[in-house]
Amino acid sequence: MADRSVDLSALPKEVRDQFAELDLELSEGDITQKGYEKKKAKLLASYVPPSPNVDLSLPDVQLSPGHSVDPSPSPEAPGPSTSSASKHHRTHRSGGARDDRYRSDIHTEAVQAALAKHKEEKMGLPMPTKRRSAFVQSPIDTCTPPDTSSASEDEGSLRRKAAFSAVLAQSLQSPDYWINRSVQSSSTSSSASSTLSHGEPKTQPQPQPQPAASLLADLLVNARIENNVPPDVTSSTPQERGSRLDLPPAVRGMSRGQSRSSMIETADGKRKGVPVNSRVSTKIQQLLNTLKRPKRPPLSEFFLDDSEEIVEVPQPDPNTPKPEGRQIIPVKGEPLGVVSNWPPALQAALARWGATQAKSPALTALDITGKPLYTLTYGKLWSRSLKLAYTLLNKLGTKTEPVLQPGDRVALVYPNSDPGMFWVAFYGCLLAEVIPVPIEVPLSRQDAGSQQIGFLLGSCGVSLALTSELCLKGLPKTPNGEIIQFKGWPRMKWVVTDTKYLTKPSKDWQPHIPTANTDTAYIEYKASKEGTVMGVAVSKISMLTHCQALTQACNYCEGETLVNVLDCKKDMGMWHGVLTSVMNRIHTITVPYAVMKACPMSWVQRVHIHKARVALVKCRDLHWAMMAHKDQRDSSLSSIRMLIVADGANPWSVSSCDAFLNVFQSHGLKPEVICPCATSPEALTVAIRRPGARGAPLPARAILSMGGLSHGVIRVNTEDKNSALTVQDVGHIMPGALMCIVKPDGPPQLCKTDEIGEIVINSRAGGTMYYGLHGVTKNTFEVIPVNQAGAPIGEIPFSRTGLLGFVGPGSLVFVVGKIEGLLMVSGRRHNADDLVATALAVEPVKTVYRGRIAVFSVTVFYDERIVIVAEQRPDASEEDSFQWMSRVLQAIDSIHQVGLYCLALVPANTLPKTPLGGIHICETKQNFLEGNLHPCNILLCPHTCVTNMPKPRQKQPVDVGPASMLVGNLVAGKRIAQATGRELGMVEDQDLIRKHQFLSEALQWRAQTDPDHILYVLLNAKGVAVCTATCAQLHKRAEKITATLMERGGLNTGDNVVLLYPPGIDLIAAFYGCLYAGVIPVTVRPPHPQNLAATLPTVRMIIDVSKAACILTTQPLMRILRSREAAASVNIKTWPTIIDTDDLPRKRPPNIYKPPTAEMLAYLDFSVSTTGMLTGVKMSHAAISTLCRSIKLQCELYSSRQIAICLDPYCGLGFVLWCLSSVYSGHQSILIPPLELESSLPLWLSTLSQYKIRDTFCSYSVMELCTKGLGTQTEMLKARGLNLSCVRSCVVIAEERPRLALTQSFSKLFKDIGLSARAVSTAFGSRVNLAICLQGTAGPDPSTVYVDMKSLRHDRVRLVERGAPQSLPLMESGTILPGVRVIIVNPETRGPLGDSHLGEIWVNSPHCASGYYTIYGEESLQADHFNTKLSFGEPHTLWARTGYLGFIKRTELLDASGDRHDALFVVGSLDETLELRGLRYHPIDIETSVSRAHRCIAESAVFTWTNLLVVVAELSGSEQEALDLVPLVTNVVLEEHHLIVGVVVIVDPGVIPINSRGEKQRMHLRDSFLADQLDPIYVAYNM
Repeated sequence: MADRSVDLSALPKEVRDQFAELDLELSEGDITQKGYEKKKAKLLASYVPPSPNVDLSLPDVQLSPGHSVDPSPSPEAPGPSTSSASKHHRTHRSGGARDDRYRSDIHTEAVQAALAKHKEEKMGLPMPTKRRSAFVQSPIDTCTPPDTSSASEDEGSLRRKAAFSAVLAQSLQSPDYWINRSVQSSSTSSSASSTLSHGEPKTQPQPQPQPAASLLADLLVNARIENNVPPDVTSSTPQERGSRLDLPPAVRGMSRGQSRSSMIETADGKRKGVPVNSRVSTKIQQLLNTLKRPKRPPLSEFFLDDSEEIVEVPQPDPNTPKPEGRQIIPVKGEPLGVVSNWPPALQAALARWGATQAKSPALTALDITGKPLYTLTYGKLWSRSLKLAYTLLNKLGTKTEPVLQPGDRVALVYPNSDPGMFWVAFYGCLLAEVIPVPIEVPLSRQDAGSQQIGFLLGSCGVSLALTSELCLKGLPKTPNGEIIQFKGWPRMKWVVTDTKYLTKPSKDWQPHIPTANTDTAYIEYKASKEGTVMGVAVSKISMLTHCQALTQACNYCEGETLVNVLDCKKDMGMWHGVLTSVMNRIHTITVPYAVMKACPMSWVQRVHIHKARVALVKCRDLHWAMMAHKDQRDSSLSSIRMLIVADGANPWSVSSCDAFLNVFQSHGLKPEVICPCATSPEALTVAIRRPGARGAPLPARAILSMGGLSHGVIRVNTEDKNSALTVQDVGHIMPGALMCIVKPDGPPQLCKTDEIGEIVINSRAGGTMYYGLHGVTKNTFEVIPVNQAGAPIGEIPFSRTGLLGFVGPGSLVFVVGKIEGLLMVSGRRHNADDLVATALAVEPVKTVYRGRIAVFSVTVFYDERIVIVAEQRPDASEEDSFQWMSRVLQAIDSIHQVGLYCLALVPANTLPKTPLGGIHICETKQNFLEGNLHPCNILLCPHTCVTNMPKPRQKQPVDVGPASMLVGNLVAGKRIAQATGRELGMVEDQDLIRKHQFLSEALQWRAQTDPDHILYVLLNAKGVAVCTATCAQLHKRAEKITATLMERGGLNTGDNVVLLYPPGIDLIAAFYGCLYAGVIPVTVRPPHPQNLAATLPTVRMIIDVSKAACILTTQPLMRILRSREAAASVNIKTWPTIIDTDDLPRKRPPNIYKPPTAEMLAYLDFSVSTTGMLTGVKMSHAAISTLCRSIKLQCELYSSRQIAICLDPYCGLGFVLWCLSSVYSGHQSILIPPLELESSLPLWLSTLSQYKIRDTFCSYSVMELCTKGLGTQTEMLKARGLNLSCVRSCVVIAEERPRLALTQSFSKLFKDIGLSARAVSTAFGSRVNLAICLQGTAGPDPSTVYVDMKSLRHDRVRLVERGAPQSLPLMESGTILPGVRVIIVNPETRGPLGDSHLGEIWVNSPHCASGYYTIYGEESLQADHFNTKLSFGEPHTLWARTGYLGFIKRTELLDASGDRHDALFVVGSLDETLELRGLRYHPIDIETSVSRAHRCIAESAVFTWTNLLVVVAELSGSEQEALDLVPLVTNVVLEEHHLIVGVVVIVDPGVIPINSRGEKQRMHLRDSFLADQLDPIYVAYNM
């Protein structure tokens, strides 16, 4: 380094000794080359004359002269060091030390520094939980390229040591390790699952490294356990780690009956039922701690509700660097010389060599082992091309109708391994004057990008494909041997061009070779950033001029040898290796991709054997040759005068070039022959470095600040060397060309000298258009740059190259990225390649394959978000992968100052590939967005990178009283939102009402007056009536039960009796038996015999809470209650008296009880709400009589009518319709137990058809069963004679917002079998009033409105048009029942609200329940929910609060009395709503979005836990698809609800608990999740 200017022998002895020590360290491998140089420089600092800084006249680019071995960020690092020890050492161990096109030592160092900084900040990320069976990785197929894991021998031992210490360090660092060990030692199975590596059979958990475990054990012994300290999971120093373990916040026990054993009081003081020893809640706690760290600038102070303002618009930072230079002047290339013997057209050159130099070799092709396969001479090339041209023009059709005309487009389909056939086809087409369109060989019908190739063929009008016989054999065929129709392709004719099928031209035929003109010569395909493939047309004159320009720039001579490793169908491989080479009679040796994979050194050997003068390679080939060079000692590269690096425009190519030179300089490679170049499909070659003179100084490098680059300006990196980008030049622009730099977006304004912009070129040697696409052509090929004032700078059109760069000193061109790799995030530009490089600099890269990383951006929530996808090695453990992923996040955040949105690892060899083995970015992005990527590991970080969230809403204190709000509404012309059902007037059966206030009396009266009238028919699964009950039979059976109760029960009047029966007539008889005996019946759903553990505790709880004195049931159920299985989940010794009612003695009770007043309690109705609350309400005799009467009026029920009921008969309106209504109104009820539908789906519908039922009642679960199970079978049902045209009303009984999507799809599906579109409607009831709305026969049809979802979150209703964005359709919940009044009230102020305002629904009606039945006697709730008064308006009316939000809207429709109809719309239960960011969300809305996100989401449920939104999704596909759901769920919730999902849990179908009404039990789900009982397939914690 600096030792040139210092004489070592003149230094003091101790300094010399230190040098010797350093040299020894370096040769032993104990210190890197970089560290060696650094220490050496430090030692020499005081003895070295200061070296002058080099100023290269560009104000803003500081360049380091000399070709330093490591592109060093300091300008004072000239020339490679000549110390012999380091030289020897360097050649010796370069093998594994340098890694790839992306490898840069500086960069690696920068990344390590950034990570170290992060370590001090201690980022603890919870590791995702994964089920053990999930994701067995795909085996690696043979095509894995030689990879970077092969370290050289002398590193092996070091690596092993390092690996061991890394395992130790990592086991101390891994979050999961800590969470599992420190918080609960019980969940070993789950911790084993997270450390299990992919490839193993799932029976053997991988043992934790022993030393680490014992070390931890020692630590834990000495641990001081402090409360409320967030777990610190990053620092690796064990001492500090042990002392801080996380315990959840303070734990209090609570006795809430038998409901839960232990509960946590969370910070917000609300009780959350969660067992404490929960691994999941620890992880969530950890996630919260991670999220609490201040990450981004605070949000601004406003909040508005409209979409324009709702998103935080990033304000431009006043400190962002702005370009300050003068406006750039167009750069001119050297003039294109005219050489006398240059041919007038390229075909003419071939004709000349074919005639005069027939024996001269044109092309040598290699076989798969890298040995020469055949050599094509110029004579052969000429004669075969001639034959092909003749055949194409004369032999494909008839004389009168030839298939091809000059100017037609023809596809060339040849594999890379057969360049000879391709050359002949290409030149044959040129000679025939048809236009060749070379494309890749399609391998399958669904090839990556095959559809886009189809688009290309269509836009070019191609209908004929040339191919070789061998290739044709390999194409996929249909069963009858024809080539399949590829996806998106036009119809193709295939022509085989093997010599034996070609015809020798007749003597008089000569090809027409005109002088090159502007007609299209060939079309080269190009994929855009969006993935569309377009054809760039190159004219004959452009093709020729380009060859001339390349010949001049590269100084090609006749008869030279060139080794080409690139694809000869397009780009550099074609321009140099097929076109320019023929013009100059060069001998080309092609090394196909397949050979490179098998033998990465093959190109170096070919150069050595043929003494090639020019080699054409990519960085990848340099890297592979380096990796493999240790087996080859004798290859010499001294013959090379030009090593052209085709992707030299990639900013990271500089390190590959350096590393390659570093290894091969000793093999005769001269530093000045390395020639990076920049190319673009539109402008062809843009710039190329000319080979330097021997010994001339090497070109300078630019060391740029990444921060500056992200703002599009060139700044020398001074302050933070971690974020530097070292760029090499790509030489000067091509001869005869003119170049400008313009702004990449907006009008093509010229850039300033220190500004990064898109390079545009004017040249005769460029593409002319996108073939067949005139609109896109104009924007790319006909750009006229404008100056600052917006005036065009001239007449000449330029072509956009898609390259971003600047012009450096001496007119050298520097490229810093491509437009297609540009990611614009919050107004800053990031380059995909830079991000890849940073990710790969995160050590150790033993988790992923280096060459297989895709970086792209997706638009989510009004900004671009960066996604990185990489292929994971099969031997990488979960722990390693997670560790690597979290470090990549930190590195990218530090170095690029940009948050990653998603980082996904997929199994090896599963990313879609381009034909030459690169990753197909567009397909990968498409797969990501469609959920077809199938990652095996994923990390999402929406919390850190979504910075444009709206400000949380601050609830305004209500200063305005409800009275003034009311007056305000009235002044504004808004009426109060209230609605009333019709009058419950005296009707014709008043004698019945007068005589029999009680249902028990009504049954006795019916048994006397009409004993044989059938009230009930019970059907079984086959549709057979297994049991019927007439009025008399029901009365007699009830009497028998009464007698038994009085004899055996020892009961007092008013005691509670539990009825435990399957749905049927026994239940009804037992109910009336209890009324006759004067005891209070409590109907309870029987436990499920296959699932006692889950269902029996609820039964036990209701029995305990209701203090039942006795249980009436059947014999089979009685046996279950006393069984051993039951004993496992409840205490069976303490059941009250159990009486089975199967075989009752024929006895009559001495008397039948009659209650003294109608206000007496008739029965208790117990139900578990969706929030998991068990509530029992008291129903009086008066309430059930008026309720039955109200239903009778609404539905016009008389004794001559028949209705069908397919509902659960245990609570709410379902119980009333099943047990009470028929006895009151006398109509016949056909009872269909919903469980029977599971074994016979069409049962309910066929019953409706068979009995010609007009009115039927069902539940949502029944409707869903029919929709899912029978929706596709309507034809079959029709054939069986099913006809639903008789159904006039089909009412869904529910206590929730109407499920419009379900009812609509049910109506549509069964329209074919006669179901009227108007028949389906819904009912609405709640705990305080079992039936508020029920669509009857008289009212108008239910109306539907569309509400803006954003306004609902703000507790407002804004009606919008159908189809408006973010609109939510709501259906009216049915007509309000007779005798019911409903008003909409502000739940905070308790004042009435205006029409179309959202508030709580309050109800006043004679059939409200008379209160809660609780053992706690929570009187405050009682008064609050049942007998509440408005704070203003009607002070005397008593209302019951339903606990549901809704609104009333006066419609244009008329009701029965001729007034305008008031429709009640239910939005959702207040208890269920989620309060997030100050807004109110209804879970069902988020769930609807989630279920739409991916085809494999069967069902979903959301809940919150400590302000984190948790989404649980049931996966209906295979487990490989589980992780696809994570980003899609996160995206859709962010886009549609402006919420960030905290945790995504993927579970098996059927895990989300659903009650009998078909409602999700979200609280049960939450408790199971936090108690770690869900057995999830995957749990992702979003950062």
